[in-house]
Amino acid sequence: MLGAAVAVWLDALRAREAALDAGREACMRYGVQFLDDTVAFVRLRLARDEEGRLRLVRHYSFEFSEDGSSRRSGAIRVRGRFAEDVQLEPYPVH
Repeated sequence: MLGAAVAVWLDALRAREAALDAGREACMRYGVQFLDDTVAFVRLRLARDEEGRLRLVRHYSFEFSEDGSSRRSGAIRVRGRFAEDVQLEPYPVH
């Protein structure tokens, strides 16, 4: 039992790290600030991967700023240990 709990906990840490890396990378790519250097866990569900196997899918949120004073929302979906999708709230481009 303890071994299974540790495995789930480690998997959650790896997924969170994947979400952090994906959020930082997306913000760097679009020239915006990744605020607070953190992601927040939103939701957990099961979904099938390309081979039909069930995988945990975790959803995270984060905040970013295009000008240093505003806060906008972003979302990251992690399947297993890999970030699949990163979305940023639309913002004005100057």
